[in-house]
Amino acid sequence: MLVGRTRTSTAGARPGARPGTRPGTASGTATGATPGTYQASFEDLGQPLADTTFVVVDLETTGGAPADGGITEIGAVKVRGGEVLGEFQTLVRPSTPIPAFVQVLTGISNGMVATAPSAAQVLPSFLEFAGFERGSVLVAHNAPYDTSFLAAACRIAGHRWPKPRVVDTVVLARLLVDRDEAPDRKLSTLAALFSTSTTPDHRALHDARATVDVLHALLGRLGNRGVHTLEDLHSIAATAPASRRAKKHLAVGLPSAPGVYQFRDADGRVLYVGTSVDVHRRVSSYFTASEKRPRMTEMVRAAATVVPLVCATPLEARVRELRLIAEHSPPYNRRSKAPEKVTWVKLTAEAWPRLSLVRQVRADAAEGAEYLGPFRSARTAEQAVAALHDAHPLRQCTRRIPRSPGAQGPGACVLAEIGRCGAPCLGTERGGQDAASYAAVVEDVRAALRADARVPLAVGQERMRALAAEQRYEEAATARDRLEAFLRAAERAQRRRPVAEAPEIVAARRCESTPGWPGGGWEVVLVRYGRLAGTCLTPRGADPVPHIEALRATGEVVATPGPGRPGLLVEETDAVLSWLEQPGVRLVSVEGAEGAPWASPVHGAGWARHRLGGAEAGAPADRTRLLL
Repeated sequence: MLVGRTRTSTAGARPGARPGTRPGTASGTATGATPGTYQASFEDLGQPLADTTFVVVDLETTGGAPADGGITEIGAVKVRGGEVLGEFQTLVRPSTPIPAFVQVLTGISNGMVATAPSAAQVLPSFLEFAGFERGSVLVAHNAPYDTSFLAAACRIAGHRWPKPRVVDTVVLARLLVDRDEAPDRKLSTLAALFSTSTTPDHRALHDARATVDVLHALLGRLGNRGVHTLEDLHSIAATAPASRRAKKHLAVGLPSAPGVYQFRDADGRVLYVGTSVDVHRRVSSYFTASEKRPRMTEMVRAAATVVPLVCATPLEARVRELRLIAEHSPPYNRRSKAPEKVTWVKLTAEAWPRLSLVRQVRADAAEGAEYLGPFRSARTAEQAVAALHDAHPLRQCTRRIPRSPGAQGPGACVLAEIGRCGAPCLGTERGGQDAASYAAVVEDVRAALRADARVPLAVGQERMRALAAEQRYEEAATARDRLEAFLRAAERAQRRRPVAEAPEIVAARRCESTPGWPGGGWEVVLVRYGRLAGTCLTPRGADPVPHIEALRATGEVVATPGPGRPGLLVEETDAVLSWLEQPGVRLVSVEGAEGAPWASPVHGAGWARHRLGGAEAGAPADRTRLLL
């Protein structure tokens, strides 16, 4: 008979055996064991989650580095088996003043903490409450942040940090909450998703209570996956492949500053380009279990180095990312393939111009070509072309027509017969449209693209009314989609044109403190012909004028662009334009191009979209009102 080597429970033990004793001793021998088998013990099975004491912790800080001693409040809730065992809360007097924006965020002022105990005075009672030495598990939302402050405070105060086992609810949420359930993994988002009893409000105890409910909700989901022990919990939260964890050294030495980072392979080829407010932290995340994208796992496997580029402002980081992606076409950036996939609508420069779909912009604008785009899908571009054809009798055939069509040739097409085309291919001898009248149609199309959308709007609305009156609602919706596709693209182009054609724009915005970017000064941006030529941050309290003049003198020299613009410049100009349109941005100086004032057309696509979006008075039915 094989003697069991593990502990047994009361259930299944032979009569007279004491529970918890080791079989094979005088106290009891296991019977009925199968030769060659091993009976698992509770130690082998792991510590049940129901018997684990979790101490859910949340800190409020001044926003500085952990070594600055910036804890302003500690809140903690001790739970076991779903029951609250106790709570801990205290304000803490930090070593540095609390910044104004942090006071607004947390509601904790310098006056509130003036008479509070220091971290050195608070830590002994907190550590005694937490009981980490007795096996309690620390839980926090974004645990590295809280544990780094607690460990630093212990080190400064001369206390030993017990290095407890840690559970991070952010990591668990990334594993268990799908994107269709929540757009991000912020505590406020998860609290709303799981209907926590306490709403997080950046006060430590309140946030800790909300984290308790989030933890219990996540543990409930893990139970459905067969996770019932603390060991299982730690293993499922650390499922990063060994090959990925082995690359963690690539993040060593990277700056904890805002900027752009490039993953490169052993040959120096750029694999991926990204941007972050903290390059070190963002790159480190690629080597953890939180990164679930298969293409990123493949990219990390091929990466040999990470090259950082620190940037002064968020706009600079965004623009440099776009330029690097366009320059290197990294295989793991989805956006790197965009130039080959976008579509432009082109009004050609032929003798008898027409609308065409093309993949790139050529330098033929001086010859009369006009471009609208880029469109992210060919279908949307086709809708825009259809809206223009509905409004203007432009030819739709693709054959080349000589400047003077002869008397011989093919007859008129169906479009000409129904009045949708002037049939310039027939020539005036056979009743076709003459060059002057066709040129007038072309100029109307050009005006619709650049400044005046009244004709496409009027024609499109009239068509929608007629179809709705006949209860042909699906066709009316199609007509609306066509018109909307054209107006949306034309509005972007008309908003972009003044920026893209201006020789120089200088703008400034008061800096707001965000992670990685300090506040207090001015963020100054220099734009030349739609391209970011330079940017800087002025020091807090300094006169910004000398910095602006220095930026103008040292900024990138951008040559006057020729006809046609590449896709990257459009994307960069759009990024610059989005920054310029932010609230609080002040235009310092604008050097406008001749005939290109900083303004949107009075009857342009933006105006037309506004008219199209409003419900028409007197529509016969609710559904019709939506279509009109």
